Amino acid sequence: MTDPTPTVHESNRKFYDRIADAYDLIADSNEKAARRAGVKALALKPGEAVVELGFGTGNEVLDLAGLVGPTGTVSGVDISPGMLAVARRKLATTPPACPVNLLVGDARSLPFADASFDAAYTSFTLELFPAEDIPAVLSEAKRVLKPGGRLAVVSMSVVPAGQHTSALERTYVWMHRHFPHLVDCRPIDAPALVTAAGFRVTTRQELTIWTMPVAVVVGEK
Repeated sequence: MTDPTPTVHESNRKFYDRIADAYDLIADSNEKAARRAGVKALALKPGEAVVELGFGTGNEVLDLAGLVGPTGTVSGVDISPGMLAVARRKLATTPPACPVNLLVGDARSLPFADASFDAAYTSFTLELFPAEDIPAVLSEAKRVLKPGGRLAVVSMSVVPAGQHTSALERTYVWMHRHFPHLVDCRPIDAPALVTAAGFRVTTRQELTIWTMPVAVVVGEK
């Protein structure tokens, strides 16, 4: 059987290359509060090294850099060269507070050594991967974290069994199932996935975007 993952991976790259210049206009106002809640939950300290998986247009790169300060470092990987170009322009306009190293790369195989980082952060990225690839992404995040390192995940969240789902969420899930090239992400059970990857969940918050649930989860290695 042919592995479908490379096709999905390439499709996602092309999609985000196409929308990179307009991404902040499309999504920033909706996602910003949840993304920043994840950054806050990570509880970064001055001097720490942090990596972002799926840095997008670089908004949180600046926030992360401000928290770790001039003695810290921020690294990041993103599938999209277009997103990298936008992020670099943003960093050139607003210089970050610490050294920053952004790369085009695959979160399923991170280009970093074991135990390189104190913390890892990812927002609205994990749910873009096929379900069978999510454990590999989390395993890589765990590999590059130091003992006691923290991982913050912000993602669209499944509604617990028995709870009401909004009409918008039902429509969104239907659209993802039938038109994944237009609606590329879907709700996931982030706390369960982070736990299954061997992290100890220390923080869990439930937020909403336009009635759709969003989870902010922090796990400790």
